[in-house]
Amino acid sequence: MSNTVTIVGSAIGAFAFLAMVIGIIWFCKSKNKKFSNRNSDTGSSDPSAREWNRGASGPSSAAGLSLFGTHGGKFTMEELDQATKQFNESNLIGHGSFGSVYKGLLRDTVIAIKRRQGSPQQQFVAEVTYLSEIRHRNLVSLLGYCQESESQMLVCEYLPNGSMCNHLYDSSRIDQSSTRLEFKQRLSIALGAAKGLCHLHGLKPPLLHKNFKTANVLVDENFIAKVADAGVSKLLEMMEEEGPSCKSNVTVFQDPEAKASGNFTEMSDVYSFGVFLLELITGKEAIHIDSLGSNESLRQWVRSRLSLNNFVDHRLVGSFTMEGIRDLIKLTLQCMSFPAKCRPKMDKVVLELQQIHEKEMALTTVMGEGTATITLGSELFASK
Repeated sequence: MSNTVTIVGSAIGAFAFLAMVIGIIWFCKSKNKKFSNRNSDTGSSDPSAREWNRGASGPSSAAGLSLFGTHGGKFTMEELDQATKQFNESNLIGHGSFGSVYKGLLRDTVIAIKRRQGSPQQQFVAEVTYLSEIRHRNLVSLLGYCQESESQMLVCEYLPNGSMCNHLYDSSRIDQSSTRLEFKQRLSIALGAAKGLCHLHGLKPPLLHKNFKTANVLVDENFIAKVADAGVSKLLEMMEEEGPSCKSNVTVFQDPEAKASGNFTEMSDVYSFGVFLLELITGKEAIHIDSLGSNESLRQWVRSRLSLNNFVDHRLVGSFTMEGIRDLIKLTLQCMSFPAKCRPKMDKVVLELQQIHEKEMALTTVMGEGTATITLGSELFASK
């Protein structure tokens, strides 16, 4: 009997000792983790490079965005300060129509924060709440807002590959070692952006973008296109203010008819989309193409250069078929037609792009890639 008691007592003692050791190890690790995630100077969150990378690799996707819900949430200045390391200059990634754009890490998800000076307004909250409920695969999601310290901020989905400007003509950002965007990829990006605009126009009432441009077409890690700043122009109009966007760049994308009359419609966005297609085809900024200083001259510029071999971006050589590039140029001209009533609606543009993309995929699979040089001939487009 005494031996049994001794054995049981020893077992209980060993178990208690083991539990104590495990508890000490857990406590030390937990304390060390908390310490490593705090900035010793400010006491604010200071994510390590590993955490930033972890956030960028997955949670920027639908799984990560689900943490924020489907309705725009209200964030505090403290949260966004921590997310951006007090809006450190190292996290400043650009400037847009709403203001400065920062990269941040919030709830283990990499986000973009747009910040501008402005006093709190209830209509700002109401409009942001509405815009945050608009979700589509090809629209940059608006996750929430903040109005504190004389600042108004929009919290948005972050797209790691940035805007299409970076991949078309921004030589300071183009990674020469990266894979070029071939014709089929550009078609896919155009199709995604078209679907995003089409969704906005299909809302009741329709939501006009009014500031669609290449800089507002962002691409994720898989080069899926998403339209940014949907509703921002309307938001700024409600507050009777204009954003700091470069006027010359905005002007070249604007429909000349709408600019003259002040009456923007869905067809105004279609014109802007046509200019975007032109940049995808040429690989050049439209502001540089428009040498005559008039938006209407863009269409004339296209027609006058269709017979030249250097019209199409030289980086596309060998990656397209004659039929595919011809059909895309036709669609571009249709989107930029005058008067505006002659332009196709965005749902029609989506269908056209789908057909071009499908045919291009089928032809290049069967016949191989396109030829190195082409002569399009302006007579092909004499109808419009």
